Amino acid sequence: MKTFSGQENTETTGGDNGVGYRSGVAARLAGLSPETLRVWERRYDLSDTRRSPNGRRLYTAEQVRRLGLIKLLVDQGHAIGVLARLTIEQLQELAGPRTGGAQAGGPLRVAVIGDSLARRIRAAGQEGTELAVQCSCPRLDRAASLPKDADVEVLLIELSELDESALPLIHSAREACAAAAVVVLYRFCASATIRALRAQNCVVARIPAELGELAVLCRSALAGERLPPPERPHVPDVRFDEEVLSAMTSTGNRMVCECPRHLAELLLMVGSFERYSAQCASRNDDDARLHQDLQLAAGRARAILETAMEQLARAEGLPLPGAS
Repeated sequence: MKTFSGQENTETTGGDNGVGYRSGVAARLAGLSPETLRVWERRYDLSDTRRSPNGRRLYTAEQVRRLGLIKLLVDQGHAIGVLARLTIEQLQELAGPRTGGAQAGGPLRVAVIGDSLARRIRAAGQEGTELAVQCSCPRLDRAASLPKDADVEVLLIELSELDESALPLIHSAREACAAAAVVVLYRFCASATIRALRAQNCVVARIPAELGELAVLCRSALAGERLPPPERPHVPDVRFDEEVLSAMTSTGNRMVCECPRHLAELLLMVGSFERYSAQCASRNDDDARLHQDLQLAAGRARAILETAMEQLARAEGLPLPGAS
């Protein structure tokens, strides 16, 4: 099954709920990085996961919930080696009433803003989503109509296009229904707006394809957890510094081909821009993010050019770093 972005996040299985979350999605919903989840699984065999026909690990909603509790308790100082041996009931008891009570006491009680989302949850039923809609309204600007006596745990808001003008309305909606936590779902949103909402202790995420993910997001919000920021793509380390490039092109005058010299100049320029972007003073968060993206783009370009330089050096018999 595909999300709106086209990435496969879930697969239908023969399990109890018919859906299994792939490891990357399970990690995100539990508040972990995929690398941490892989290490935990390898060292402590945390989950008795099923496998898809192509061999991928698939996690049930219950297993994701258990991972989220373990992550919460590790953050509180408990040893992962001890937690890995506990059942979900023991983990809930150890976590305390704030997280365990909601899970042990039945479906989460939610107020929903967004007609489409409210209809989807009600159509699925409590067994399908683990959510009970106490009240709802069609639009954010009508949140004042939500009853304060609805006994709501989580305010669940769906906005296809989310911008900064929604911030005060979301704050007012939270006060209107007296929710303990807020989950905001979006399709398109500026990064600055997402950061502003997370600074107000809201869980902010793209609209999920599967309703089963909503309960995990809501429980994360109640537990005071936040989704980890997206990981920066890896950029290979520098292979050809200025000294190496100078040594490689020092024989250029004896060669008819000037490509090594030209490629070295490109590498020097791109490498310099990569370092400059990393050191550039940032005036605000958006400026910092821009220069991080510029550094990343320059690093990727530098890595591509270094691969080309290595190929050229081997063809021309130029000295390579580390070669004896």
